[in-house]
Amino acid sequence: MPRKGSLFREFPILVIVALAVSLVIKTFLVQFFYIPSGSMENTLQINDRVAVNKLPVIGKSISRGDVVVFRDPDNWLPEPFNGDQNKYIAKVKEAFVAVGVLPNPAKQYLVKRVIGVAGDKVECCSKNKKLMINGKEINEPYIFAGNSPSDSNFNVTVPAGKIWVMGDHRAASADSRFHQEDINHGMVPTSKVTGKVVGIIWPIKNLGIVHSFSSLK
Repeated sequence: MPRKGSLFREFPILVIVALAVSLVIKTFLVQFFYIPSGSMENTLQINDRVAVNKLPVIGKSISRGDVVVFRDPDNWLPEPFNGDQNKYIAKVKEAFVAVGVLPNPAKQYLVKRVIGVAGDKVECCSKNKKLMINGKEINEPYIFAGNSPSDSNFNVTVPAGKIWVMGDHRAASADSRFHQEDINHGMVPTSKVTGKVVGIIWPIKNLGIVHSFSSLK
């Protein structure tokens, strides 16, 4: 049986190892985010916590239909406001950020669905009021009930190293359509993508897998 003294000596080592493992997971495998808005309803609900797989980004395998988290490409979001936060709560949040449980608030993130990848021509809308990719109509069963594929027309070709993204709640999503005057012309550089949303982990009632859609592949 190990002596108490040896346990006390080993405890700091165990903490360091646990932190190191957590940082490796955060850097290369999985990161967790919460959903602050309704732009992806009903696929994702406000205040859902989601798990993001980073391997598709590392392996350069982002596909049409994937739901992805990405850093703000060019001032899509307003500056964050933290208010008069309790200093102890702030310290706890900093610790959670360090080990990857919470995202870094200094880096603003968004979540949208990939509609077009490099080389795709994406346009709205066809005579049947559907989006078209490379001249073919696509089915989008994930769109929020009552929404049209888009209230505005567009015709874009996605350049190399970029993706075109849209929210599932089209009427409540300021996505690629609304940022075509920015430096990326509404596209999101793949270098800004953190990873692919694979599942909802909280609250329990929303627990489940977040699917890509083969109709966009």
